[in-house]
Amino acid sequence: MDSKSHKKEINAWAMYDWANSTFATTIAAAVLPVYYSSVASANLAPNIATSNWAFTTTIALVLVAILGPVLGAMADFTGGKKRFMSVFVIIGVTGTALLFFVQSGDWLMASAFYVVGSIGFAGANVFYDSLLPHIAREDEIDQVSSRGYAMGYAGGGILLAVNLAMIMLSPDHLTVLMTRLSFLTVSIWWLVFTIPLWRNVKEPERRVQASEISYNPVKASITRLLHTFSEIRKYKELSKFILAFWLYNNGIGTIIFMATIYGTELGFSSTVTIGTLLMVQFVAIPFAFLFGWLAKKIGTKPAILLSLGIYTLIAIGGYFLQIEIHFIILGFFVATVQGGSQALSRSLFGRMMPKSKSAEFYSFFSVSEKIAGTVGPLVFGLVSRIMSSSRLSIVSLIIFFALGGFLLTRVDEKAGIAVAEAEEAALIAAGAD
Repeated sequence: MDSKSHKKEINAWAMYDWANSTFATTIAAAVLPVYYSSVASANLAPNIATSNWAFTTTIALVLVAILGPVLGAMADFTGGKKRFMSVFVIIGVTGTALLFFVQSGDWLMASAFYVVGSIGFAGANVFYDSLLPHIAREDEIDQVSSRGYAMGYAGGGILLAVNLAMIMLSPDHLTVLMTRLSFLTVSIWWLVFTIPLWRNVKEPERRVQASEISYNPVKASITRLLHTFSEIRKYKELSKFILAFWLYNNGIGTIIFMATIYGTELGFSSTVTIGTLLMVQFVAIPFAFLFGWLAKKIGTKPAILLSLGIYTLIAIGGYFLQIEIHFIILGFFVATVQGGSQALSRSLFGRMMPKSKSAEFYSFFSVSEKIAGTVGPLVFGLVSRIMSSSRLSIVSLIIFFALGGFLLTRVDEKAGIAVAEAEEAALIAAGAD
């Protein structure tokens, strides 16, 4: 592939982050939760509405957890990473568009459509991530992953700002309609900006072992999963990295999910909390690029460790929050490391697995990340209940950054990469076509 086509493919891949991050911001984080509670659940008690929302997100998570690994292995076997991704994009876009029809009292409809949208969003991300090792060379994978995150922050932030303006500047009698229209804009944005990937990113070459040629896709997928589990000791460094990631990403995820409600508990206005969320989206863009550059200078693992050090300081600072400007300052520091830490984790993971099994491995990565990610919020909630305040909850997150960072220092990424390259060579030699 010539350099012009290669650059075009990378740009098209990164543009998908721009496309789908609007679901994460407008649907999952900012607008739909409020609409679900105040409008769709208008006929329910507040605590019932909250618990229904929790059950809804759990159902979506469980369905993806069940389907993800098998579909990932199937995509590798059939050579259909891009095709599987496209199916989930259509599912996600459709579920999101249907949210437009949710009105007062329609909480069950809202739950159903959100589950559909979430399955599409999470499922498509598995196959999107699995394309990364195929389109990026070894010497540029950190930068390409960081570019994707930067594009995601930009796209998600821009449409969220537009949607909030639509809702907040509209007359009171049009607020509900503008909110419903914001769900439709996410669907359209997601679909339209996926087109560059469909047009310019090629389906990776299929790798099939000679012994699998006669298998049907389901049998081959299950066989591959069982084989991977049976040989997990072969991927010793990758396994250590996944455990490290589970730990420190719990801290990162908890800060992301609990920041707004923590600020509300401290008495900060919604203007400040939502404004800070928007600020994080845009400030994170240059810092995502910066961490990609930094990884090239000092190494991927040291750059991740630096981000975890900053997160530790953020957790300590969260305990001392007193006034709204403190919340804004901490939000700024979160923006400096949020994209970089996640982008570099994604690219480091991509280096330590065989390319021919990228969808299978990224499905494990994605699903296990979501399941393990429930521990941080649980610890946060338990400490808050026991201590009758969330100040110690935010400090308790230090343990996730400390343990995750320590385990990350024990990962020999060069050995992990060597194992992945040897396994890829063995797959090719075993009869790949």
